[in-house]
Amino acid sequence: MKKRSERHEVIREIIRGEHIKTQRDLVASLRARGYASTQATISRDIADMGLRKLPEGVYMLAEDLHLQRMVADLVLDVAVANNLLVIKASTGTAAGVAAALDAAELPGVVGSLAGDDTILVIAQDNEQAQLLETAIKKLRLQ
Repeated sequence: MKKRSERHEVIREIIRGEHIKTQRDLVASLRARGYASTQATISRDIADMGLRKLPEGVYMLAEDLHLQRMVADLVLDVAVANNLLVIKASTGTAAGVAAALDAAELPGVVGSLAGDDTILVIAQDNEQAQLLETAIKKLRLQ
């Protein structure tokens, strides 16, 4: 049996990468990754992790929901330069957006610095920066 914290990390990856609508879908995705869990265990994990079900019927991480709201409302532009991501935000809001980015614990993010209206995000490599840019642009449109 794999550890609960490991399972929670895999659940985060699944929720961020797939459109999970039911607990049964999540059990199946976990099983495909080598985690045999019952629906009762997954139900407890959903409560422990604070997963939310959107009106569209898909699960979302609470920290991602907060990030989505912040990005949709406050981010104006995103640009990539190698492994660096520059995010332009509404005046006076960069620190809040950066805090939401940090709280989401997105994969591949080393850290971030915020000014008044600009955030510098350092990614592990160029590929991770590109993935993060795509994710933020997607969040802006929701």
